Order: sequence, then C-alpha cells, then structure tokens
Amino acid sequence: MDVGVLTVPLGDRPVDDVFEYLSGLGVSAVEIGCGGYPGEDPLPRRRYLDDEDAQSELQQLLKEHDLEISALATHNNPLHPDEERADEADRELREAIRLSSQLGVDVVTAFSGLPGGAPDDEVPNWITAPWPTEHAEALEYQWEVATAYWSELADHASDHGVEIGIEMHPNMLVYEPTGMARLREATNEFVGANFDPSHLYWQGIDPTEAIRYLGERDAIHHVHAKDTRVYDHNARRKGVLDTTPYTDEADRSWLFRSVGYGHGEDHWKDIVSTLRMVGYDGALSIEHEDGLTSAREGLEKAVDVLQRAVFETTPGDAYWAE
Repeated sequence: MDVGVLTVPLGDRPVDDVFEYLSGLGVSAVEIGCGGYPGEDPLPRRRYLDDEDAQSELQQLLKEHDLEISALATHNNPLHPDEERADEADRELREAIRLSSQLGVDVVTAFSGLPGGAPDDEVPNWITAPWPTEHAEALEYQWEVATAYWSELADHASDHGVEIGIEMHPNMLVYEPTGMARLREATNEFVGANFDPSHLYWQGIDPTEAIRYLGERDAIHHVHAKDTRVYDHNARRKGVLDTTPYTDEADRSWLFRSVGYGHGEDHWKDIVSTLRMVGYDGALSIEHEDGLTSAREGLEKAVDVLQRAVFETTPGDAYWAE
C-alpha cells in the first residue's frame, strides 16, 4: 500500500521540485490535478494529451524520483444545469480518461456532479430530505439525468480501460455509500469510489463500515487520506450542516484536518486494515485542506502517521491456522 499525495497544494512549484520534495518525504505515489477544481498545475492536460514526447519526459521524471501516478484528478460538475459549464466538465473528464490511458494510469478521480432540481433550473440543487414532496420528485429527476450521463461516460472509461473514482461529496448527487453503489449498479464496474473519509465523518458515517459496504461490491478504485474533526461546542448548537466559511475555523461545527488531527493513529491503522480486508492495496492519497496548518506541515505530519499505518509487505501464510 503506497503513501501518496494529491499535489494540488504544491501546484505553484515546478513539477520537478514537487516530485523531489515528495520523494524526499518517502512518498511513493502522486495524484495529479489536470482539470476542474484541482486545476492543471503541474499537468496541463492538453499539453500532454496525444504528445508522446511530453509524456515520455513526465514518465522519466517520475522514474528519477521513484514515483508513480495513482490517479489523475479532475473534480467538476458534468451534470451542471448550465450547459456550457457541464460541457466543459465533460470534456475535462473525457480527456483525462484518454490521457490516463496513454500514461498507463488506472484511475481518474472526479465528482458525480449535481443537476438542478428540474429541467429549467439554473443552479444545482442538493436534496437532503424527501419532503415536501417536490424535493423527492426533484431527486428522482436528478437520478434520471445522472444515470443517462454516467452510463455513457462509463462506456467511455471502459473503452480506454480506465476506472473512475468518484469522491462521495456533499453538494453532489453521490455523497454517501448507498448512492455510490446505486450509480455503480446503474452503469458498470469502471465506476466506483475515490474513498475519502473526511466527508463521511461529519455526516455520522463510520468509514470502516463504508469500506466494508463498498468493498463487498468491489467498488473502491482509489482512496484519499483526509481527516475531519467535529467540534461539539458548535455542533451541539447548530448541527453539522454548516455553511460557515471554512476560514472561520473557530465558529465551524467541523473542520477538515490533517491525518491524525481528527482521529488518532489507531483509527487510521484500522482504516488501512479494513481496506486490506476488502482487497484494496493501492495508494492512500493525502489531500491537504486543513486551515489550521500550512500545506507543507500538514502533508509532512500526515505522511508521518500513514507511514506507520500502512503495510509494506503482502500477507504471509497463516501457518498458525494449519
């Protein structure tokens, strides 16, 4: 199991500096943004797409630093009711899948997207309750839109042999494990989860239960290592559906935290162990979004915790059971 990093917080630095820094920390995998919210630093998608020379240079640089790419990241909203925005997100996804195939990368990470609540809506609409009944009707419409889109996109992924890891994220249609399973069942096996526990913690979802649930369906394609801490002082007063700005840390009910600062090392060892139980042995890609520390310090502390948690060898024979 590899300790990896989503390189977005380091995107303002030259790619060779990023790789050298991460390799020096003992990181062995990188998830690289190539569109959408993660941006295109340090991998401008169209510069590398269909360009064998540029791709070869990138592969050589990775080899020099003993790194591999765990995924290309292009998180956006391909179901947006604004057709122009949806088309841009769709183009990013399709090109990222093609580029992944050309680079020999197995996974593209993304969001499910979120439609409006009706055909004439202009903004996405996150439905969180079935009543009043127009909300249930809106949700049914959204799933019709999503199933049609993702069925076609899943075929595109299948054609290129690239899996799509969807991050379960509030304000997207797929934000919890049963929704993830529903989308996978409606499409194909190339659609699965980019399992990020940080969005599950504050919803009250147990990540290890979620790993088992999705693992039974062979539906974990990639994993983000990001923590969250619920601050009861605020949550007892206003709950966890919190629209307070992320930068107003003291007044939020929950915060994204560096690995180990929301839950202890034993918890992360349990996550690693449960992932192995369900057959996942890929990267744990650290995503830094902790407003209480710098990206550099947050990444380094997360790497430290995960290096003690991950398994570096394959299981041996169970001689004690013979």
